[in-house]
Amino acid sequence: MLKGMVYHILASAEWERALSNNTYTPPAFEQEDFIHLCDEDQIAGVIERYFPEPEDLVVLRIKPEQLNAELRYENLFGGEEQFPHLYGPLNLDAVLEVLPIRYWVR
Repeated sequence: MLKGMVYHILASAEWERALSNNTYTPPAFEQEDFIHLCDEDQIAGVIERYFPEPEDLVVLRIKPEQLNAELRYENLFGGEEQFPHLYGPLNLDAVLEVLPIRYWVR
């Protein structure tokens, strides 16, 4: 089920590494086997819950149709809210924009 653009929040330094490697997987990928994404209306809540000091973060705006890996909407923690998860590396050509975190954090 594709809803529109999906987003990933990461440190600027991680994004720079991804650019130099021409692909991206976060450090937790080896343990989890997927990349945590979110819909636009979930960004603020994700920042609040998981990034208490968000000053050096960027938000990737990703076009789902361009992803090479499988994208699934699911909730792995027993709640009702569904989050997109990418089951493979993020191919960088699916990233449409890299936005500063200040758009969501005031």
